[in-house]
Amino acid sequence: MVIVVNTFQTVYSTDMDERHGIVLQGINNIYRIKCDDQRVFQCRIKGKVLTGAENEYNPLAPGDSVVIQVHHEQEGMVTGRLERRNSFRRWNLKRESVQTIAANIDRLFCITSTAYPEFRPRFIDRVAVCADAIPVTIVLNKTDLGIPEELQQQLDVYRDIGFEVLEVSARDDELDELHAAVAGRVSAFFGQSGVGKSTLINRLIPHADQNVGAVSTKYNRGRHTTNYARWIDHGDFSIIDTPGVREIEIPLMDPAEIGGSFPEFARLEGGCRFSPCLHDEEPGCAVRDAVEEGIISPERYESYLKILYTMIERKKRRYQEFGE
Repeated sequence: MVIVVNTFQTVYSTDMDERHGIVLQGINNIYRIKCDDQRVFQCRIKGKVLTGAENEYNPLAPGDSVVIQVHHEQEGMVTGRLERRNSFRRWNLKRESVQTIAANIDRLFCITSTAYPEFRPRFIDRVAVCADAIPVTIVLNKTDLGIPEELQQQLDVYRDIGFEVLEVSARDDELDELHAAVAGRVSAFFGQSGVGKSTLINRLIPHADQNVGAVSTKYNRGRHTTNYARWIDHGDFSIIDTPGVREIEIPLMDPAEIGGSFPEFARLEGGCRFSPCLHDEEPGCAVRDAVEEGIISPERYESYLKILYTMIERKKRRYQEFGE
């Protein structure tokens, strides 16, 4: 039997070797898959469209568990994606579809910096919504530059509502807490371009060889040095490094679900007169009362409203365009 697979070489085989593996990275629809025996295969998706992922921007992401058919010593075909226990996703505006950044992870580390680029709480809030049920740790890098009092107060707000917050300096190798936080886990590092994400990974995993770049002094923002998400193993832990971004858009979702990503809102669940409650203009809203009483940060509430209004407007446009 002769099998011709796109640009892969012609292979002569009488049977197929089926295996399970984990996606390490994907570039131009070619995926590196590490199987249970630690062998790595270069694979394409069988039939080009993966069943169950027809409307997704990328059907596979680092961390995905898949089934492959090996047809060559180093090549194979992905025949199926196993059920994900979680996924970190964003909305790809260009393609108007969901883009999965990492799958099946234990914790998401949102990397930020004291400056160059500046600390942006609303960016963190949007990341937390995209993370859904995945625990999020906020990592403040470049502490060697100093931590302004206002920034420290912002970090304390996140600590008070239950976020794990780590203050580190890749430059000074002050990474003991971060190393302890990733130990024994599969983690994903995500953040704005220029926050030092790849530098941190190079410090934690010396053989990672992640590209690093300088921050634009003109615009105080980073230049993209990581071009694709990549799974990196190191002893008892693994890290998925992801491309830096300037903004992150939230996948289409029910506006009533957004409040679930704000822990201080979730604690008041059941206290609102109406259910579901958007915590906007509804009478008897426990969240809005808590804001007025100083229990919930006004800045966090404003961040929530901005996300809420954006989602409502996007869903309205989507309905007008597609009738969804």
